[in-house]
Amino acid sequence: MKTASSWILLLFAAVVLVWIYAWHRLAEAGQDQYKVVYEQDFSDDDAMDDFQFSDPAAWRLGKTEEGEGYLDLYGKSQYGPPHTSPRNIALLTDKMVKDFVLDLELQQTGKEYGHRDMCVFTNFSDPANYYYTHIASKTDDRAHNVFIVDDAPRIKISHKTTDGHKWSNDGWHNVRIQREGDTILVFVDNMEKPIMEANNGELGWGYVGIGSFDDTGRVRKLKLSAPEAREGDKEKEHFKKPEKK
Repeated sequence: MKTASSWILLLFAAVVLVWIYAWHRLAEAGQDQYKVVYEQDFSDDDAMDDFQFSDPAAWRLGKTEEGEGYLDLYGKSQYGPPHTSPRNIALLTDKMVKDFVLDLELQQTGKEYGHRDMCVFTNFSDPANYYYTHIASKTDDRAHNVFIVDDAPRIKISHKTTDGHKWSNDGWHNVRIQREGDTILVFVDNMEKPIMEANNGELGWGYVGIGSFDDTGRVRKLKLSAPEAREGDKEKEHFKKPEKK
């Protein structure tokens, strides 16, 4: 015969299951509202026209042996950001988003060391205000975390991360950055379990981009989805041009 406490536990478990089911249905309904607002395979000669660069001289288009296009960060940008933050940035100025899912493939082409990285930039309004995800070989307060640049040197905001990410010497890695409200999730290769999580709602509408703190790498198969998007300002000069040496 079940005691009163047993019935209470069963009732509580049922309520929890109903809540979880409802939450998943709401999440799925929300994701259904997302649509692809921009897609780029970097196969056309004009693929770079939708981007602005912290230093255009550090970037070029390339193709794999199979003929797939990619954007290649092959040099170090001669660029001085207003605060301590990444130097190599390719900013997609065609669209602005707030909540979004950004899918892309990244390849790191530099030598192995602790901070060997690729970066993804989001909610970028200007060079002093944006989030960036730093995917690096090892984790510390300056690497392999989600950061915010908010009129000050970058600050770590992720509350969850891993020990680091192993970049293969010639392989491509699937990356997804997802922002919904205050939640930022980062997936690498495994799209079911995020490697990083952050909660921050300081920054609103802005641009997305790719690059590195000070390394080299490549990006291909970029797809941006969002519940809504705004046209970006492609005429504005988003970065101060590097001084000629």
